[in-house]
Amino acid sequence: MRLGRIPWINAAPVYAALDRGIVPSPTTVVSATAAELNDLLAAGELDLSVISAVEYARDAESYDLLPDLAISCDGPVHSVALFSRRPIADLDGATVLRTASSRTSVLLLELLCRHLWNIAPRFATVRAEPNDLAALHQLPHDAVLVIGDAALHLRTNGSYPYMVDLGLAWHQWTGLPFVFAVWAARRDADRSAALAVHRNLLASRAWGLEHLDLLATEGADRTGIPAPTVRAYLGDLDYRLTPRHLEGLTTFFNGLRRDRLVPDGALSFLTAA
Repeated sequence: MRLGRIPWINAAPVYAALDRGIVPSPTTVVSATAAELNDLLAAGELDLSVISAVEYARDAESYDLLPDLAISCDGPVHSVALFSRRPIADLDGATVLRTASSRTSVLLLELLCRHLWNIAPRFATVRAEPNDLAALHQLPHDAVLVIGDAALHLRTNGSYPYMVDLGLAWHQWTGLPFVFAVWAARRDADRSAALAVHRNLLASRAWGLEHLDLLATEGADRTGIPAPTVRAYLGDLDYRLTPRHLEGLTTFFNGLRRDRLVPDGALSFLTAA
């Protein structure tokens, strides 16, 4: 099996035990950004991967969700934020940059702008890597959507006077968790092998959640983000996909369907039968 992973801090609790061989797995692991993993899974170059929630909605007929496994938040997410030089209400007609690396965050921002904040910015999609803040700063803009480890850095350096955490904005709007990423298997993948990978991922997650202090220290060493910041970040993330998370996910998908951003489709889960 070919398994995809995101190289950011937020994936560490799910993959750390696999990385260490504590949970053995015969899978080949491919590390890439969320958008790259979306494309690799769609092309059949991966059998199973963490992907943007929106990628599942766009092609639900091709994938089965892995039960009880996601990257989500029920309040602030910390690593997905709109950084702005103006108050959010003043961004109508303003230039807002967004990278091509996270499709879910991009569409969440569109929904918030259109239906919560009642503003219509001029969005500009750039190809800079999400961690390449220097490249983003060189482009003219009034606000920028930043994701991943780079957002954790940017929250602390004071470059922008205004910041909106998109996970918190969603929760305040709907009262529900927001699911940023899911794990999905291609329907043409070997089902028994996919089920075995799912079991391994759940076992690895269990180990990771018991060792968040260790993972926070490692994440801090790797990124330069203070360990207490990393620990608080990991502690606020939720890696489950409970009925309440599914309510948040379907609410998001329904909003996208009303705006004709994704097609109609039902959730399908990987099962043994």
